[in-house]
Amino acid sequence: MITNIDQLDFSRQYTYADYLTWKFEDRVELIKGWISRMSPAPLRFHQDISFKLSWQIGAFLKNKKCKIYMAPFDVRLTNKRKKATNKSIVSVVQPDLCVICDTSKLDEKGCIGAPDWVIEILSRGNTKKEMKDKFSLYEENGVKEYWIVFPDYFQVQAYDLLDNKFVLRNTYTKGDEIPVGIFEGFTIDSDDMFA
Repeated sequence: MITNIDQLDFSRQYTYADYLTWKFEDRVELIKGWISRMSPAPLRFHQDISFKLSWQIGAFLKNKKCKIYMAPFDVRLTNKRKKATNKSIVSVVQPDLCVICDTSKLDEKGCIGAPDWVIEILSRGNTKKEMKDKFSLYEENGVKEYWIVFPDYFQVQAYDLLDNKFVLRNTYTKGDEIPVGIFEGFTIDSDDMFA
C-alpha cells in the first residue's frame, strides 16, 4: 500500500488498479499511465465559476436523465479495443465539471467511459495539461463537447467533436450567452458565471 506520494516512481506508468491502492491525500490523475499531480486548491474565483456553472447546468438537468458531477470525481477513460478492467485502464481524470447522459457509465467509483460534456477551469500552472494532454485524451475518448474556461480573461473556448476531432466552435467572453451544443436551446449566462 502506498501512503505517501513520494513512494511513487514518476518514471514509470501505472494503471487504475495501482491507483486504487494509493492512500495519500495528494490529488493525482493518470494520463495514459503517467502520474499527473493536480494543482493545489484552486483560487476562490475558480470555485465561484465552478459553482455558478454547476448551478445553471443542474437547474437545466432537473428531471432529465443526464447527471452533472464536480471534482473530485473520477472519470476512467478506457481503450475501446480492450475490455475495461482495473488493470487495463491507464487514464483516470477529475474534470472540474462533467455531464454524463448514459447512466450505465456510472458506478460507485465514478464514471467509466467518456462523459458527454467536460468543462475544465484553468488554474495557474495547469494550462499545458488542459490545453494539450487532457484535450487529446478527451478527443480520442469521444467526449462530445469540451469547454476550457479562462478565468483571468473571462473567456470560454467551446469545442465540439466532429469526425473524431475537436473543432473550436467559438471563443466566448463575458456578456455572451454560450450555447451548449449537446442540449438544443440551452445556453449558459456568462455574466452570471463570471460575476
